Amino acid sequence: MSVQTGMATAKAEFEKVIKHLQDEYNRLQVGRANPAIVENIPVDVYGASQPIRNIAGISIPEQRTIQIQPWDKGNLAAIEKAIVGAGLGLNPVNDGICVRINLPPLTEDRRKDLVKVVHKLAEEARIGVRNARHDALNHFKQLKADSEITEDDQKSADNDLQTTVDGFNSKIEAMAVEKEKDVMTV
Repeated sequence: MSVQTGMATAKAEFEKVIKHLQDEYNRLQVGRANPAIVENIPVDVYGASQPIRNIAGISIPEQRTIQIQPWDKGNLAAIEKAIVGAGLGLNPVNDGICVRINLPPLTEDRRKDLVKVVHKLAEEARIGVRNARHDALNHFKQLKADSEITEDDQKSADNDLQTTVDGFNSKIEAMAVEKEKDVMTV
């Protein structure tokens, strides 16, 4: 493997970290309805566990309401049970046709707790970037030890990698600031 391959692998890992962070931020309940809050909740139907998005249509009829309409009405109770069991603090209402979830307005304390979660998720993302950087640095060291690259090439690769890491850390910080602003907006 070459330096370019190591850099490409590291960038791919960094992109995965950013995508995961975005998915986690989308799942946060910030007072507005968002299908991402419930779409991946597993439901036991047809003898298997399926995410809600695979067995029902999810819509947002109002700003604070999520409506889940299963394609098979027999799955209503299973969907309701799965949402309650997911531990998200949501109270689904089964009306016989669909499951509705009304999101309550967030209190100031809940907003502050969510900001802490936002920062925790950002820190986990930075750790993911650091781990990928560590793997790439080890790859560069191994190339140097195998005499495939010179010491100058290794230093250059290390510097290029650090520049890339700094860029991704800036993205993570910008995402965290934006999400914090979103959470604190009443």
